[in-house]
Amino acid sequence: MEIKHEQSESKGVFSAWIDGKKAGEMTYSVAGTAMIIVDSTHVDEAFKGQGIGVKLLNKGVVPFAKEKKVKIMPLCPFVKAQFDRHPELAPMRA
Repeated sequence: MEIKHEQSESKGVFSAWIDGKKAGEMTYSVAGTAMIIVDSTHVDEAFKGQGIGVKLLNKGVVPFAKEKKVKIMPLCPFVKAQFDRHPELAPMRA
């Protein structure tokens, strides 16, 4: 699986690709210089149950936020649930 990142000035998306097919994506908005707001996670039906959302969070959003030294506001229900289940993510939460 390959994780790709596209970003504009105010928004961004991490997408997961498997064998040339887009398996899922996680979108965020930039909120100033200290925070990003993850607002949506979508996984294609054909790829559900394969941990795509978790990989987008752990291999895309979290490393990006650490690199940029910003916090993550989990507006998306999936991401909020991941933050609630995994206390090691607490320092990243806005």
